[in-house]
Amino acid sequence: MEVTYGLMIIIGLVTYVAWQKPELHARLMLNPHTVVHQKQYYRLLTSGFVHNNSMHLFLNLLTLYFFGLAIEQIFDYSFKGAGILLYVVFFVTAIVVANIPTMLKYKDQPHYNSLGASGGVSALVLAFVLFDPLQDLCLYGILCLPGYLLGALFIAYSVIMSKRNVDNINHDAHLFGAIYGVVFTLLIRPQTLRTFLEALSNI
Repeated sequence: MEVTYGLMIIIGLVTYVAWQKPELHARLMLNPHTVVHQKQYYRLLTSGFVHNNSMHLFLNLLTLYFFGLAIEQIFDYSFKGAGILLYVVFFVTAIVVANIPTMLKYKDQPHYNSLGASGGVSALVLAFVLFDPLQDLCLYGILCLPGYLLGALFIAYSVIMSKRNVDNINHDAHLFGAIYGVVFTLLIRPQTLRTFLEALSNI
């Protein structure tokens, strides 16, 4: 069975159990003030396994399903023997890295909380764009654009919304998760940049 299914099951189960136990839910989510001042660094990771509501969970699991399976297969093919482990490390570290800017930004605001696997799934999406930039990607089945264009718009949107800070969505996690997805992919497989640019040159 693909590891992605296992990750989906774990995220779904942890989220469900946390919904039944509010104190556990609060203990797992990212509270930057607690992370920094009480050194509860585990929250940088556990916050990626709990969600706010069913729609939040569904959207992240749906994105993980499509892009996680694709990246898992690409890694398994590209890194014989180590691909699956590398994929898990990629996803887990993406959650942590995506949360670090939020931790630093809100470390002195005790009432700020953040949760969800968005940083990890954003990393998967941008990694996929690097591998197949011309593949059409559809945003919730409505807006379909080539991956490179949708990826660029996603990053630009995240930057703008992070600066505006007018909703309850952690756009910083989306942005830095996406950036991490690009950086991680290029570090472990530098030739991806060449194939990416070659694909764009044929447009």
